[in-house]
Amino acid sequence: QSQVVESGGGLVQPGGSLRLTCLVSGGSFESYAIGWFRRAPGKEREGVSRISADGTNTWYVDSVKGRFGLSRDVTKRTVFLYMKDLKPADTGDYFCAAARTHFRSSYLPSNEEYSEWGQGTRVTVSS
Repeated sequence: QSQVVESGGGLVQPGGSLRLTCLVSGGSFESYAIGWFRRAPGKEREGVSRISADGTNTWYVDSVKGRFGLSRDVTKRTVFLYMKDLKPADTGDYFCAAARTHFRSSYLPSNEEYSEWGQGTRVTVSS
């Protein structure tokens, strides 16, 4: 059983950047695909980006393509979400979630397959 903890949220001006961190404890880090999701005020939760267990496959929702990026650090058991050129529409609570796959699998689970969730970190983009 894994646990995930997000960090790195905060207040940033439009056009600014942030790096969110997802720390995964327990289980085999290289057996988990990681997804980032967000819930904007008054809206449903949406998938933002996903990365496979081996780091070779990624997916981004159209609204963040070209602005957000993902990377995995095996030694730190951490997945980073890099966000640049942030917009007010990016404001929300960001959640990290893990999906169990095979060891170093390139399979990229869909948004519905993530079962281990963190508590979230708030991102506010405002001037």
